[in-house]
Amino acid sequence: MLKIYIADDDTNIVKILKNIINKKQLGMVVGFCYDGETVLDEIEECNPDILIIDYLMPNKDGASVVKEVHKKYKNIYCIIISQVSDEEMIKDSYDSGIEYFVSKPINILEIENAIKMVKEKVEMAAIIKKIKDMISIEKETKKPNDNKEQIDCIKLILSQIGILGEKGSYDIINICKYIINNKIYEPLSIKNVCLDLGYKPKTIKQRMRRAINIGLINIANAGIEDYMNDYFVKYSNTLFDFESVKKEMDYIRGKGDLRGSVNVTKFIESLLIQSRMK
Repeated sequence: MLKIYIADDDTNIVKILKNIINKKQLGMVVGFCYDGETVLDEIEECNPDILIIDYLMPNKDGASVVKEVHKKYKNIYCIIISQVSDEEMIKDSYDSGIEYFVSKPINILEIENAIKMVKEKVEMAAIIKKIKDMISIEKETKKPNDNKEQIDCIKLILSQIGILGEKGSYDIINICKYIINNKIYEPLSIKNVCLDLGYKPKTIKQRMRRAINIGLINIANAGIEDYMNDYFVKYSNTLFDFESVKKEMDYIRGKGDLRGSVNVTKFIESLLIQSRMK
C-alpha cells in the first residue's frame, strides 16, 4: 500500500485529501503537517512514497521543500497543489522535481489520477530494480519462446496506442527484437543498435519519432474523451511523459500553443518494461 504524507496550511484541505485517499483506497496517510519546515523532519520517520504539498506553505514554500526532499530521498515522489497557478509557479514547481501540479479547488478525479499515476511509477521503479537483479540469471536461462512472447506483447501495446500500422512501428519492433535477442539492458543506445542492424540512425529515429508522436496524440485524445480510459491511465505516464500528454491535450482543446514531445529512447525502454509486465 502506498504511504502518503500531506502538507497544507489549510486544515480543511488536509481533511479533504485524507477522505479522498481513504475513500478511494489510494493508499495510507502516514502523516500530515501545516507548515513547510515540519515536513522535512517528519518524512524521515514516516518514509512516505508520495508527498502531497501546497505550494504556498508558511516558513518554506512547497517547491523549496520538494528540492530538499529530492536531495535527501530519491524514492519519494512529490505532487504540488496550489490555489494560485500562474505559469511561472507551475514551471518552478516542475523544475523542483515534482511529478504533478494540481490546481485548487481540489478535484477528486484529478487527485485520484495523479496518485494512481505516481503509483505506477513506484511500481515501475520496483520492476526495474527486479529486472536489473535478474539480468545475470536471465542471460543464462532465457528461452527463445520467452523472447517471442515479449515481442508479441510489444506488438499488442503498439496496437493499443494505435500505431501498429505506422511505418515507424516496424522499426520499433525490429529494434526491440534486437535488444531482446541480444540481451541489451543498459545503457541503451538507439544509434548503436541501428548501426548494428545496418540502418541509418537519423532516418530510423525520425520514422520512429513520427510514429510515437501519433501514439501521443491518440493517448491525449483518449484522455480528453474519457479521463479513466484504460489505455490513457496505463500509458500516459509510462510510455509517455504525463506533462507532455497534458500539453498535447491542452493543444488539442485549443487551450495551449505548445504540443507534447516524445523521447524515442525512453519510449523504447518503457515499451520493453511494459512488455515484461504482461
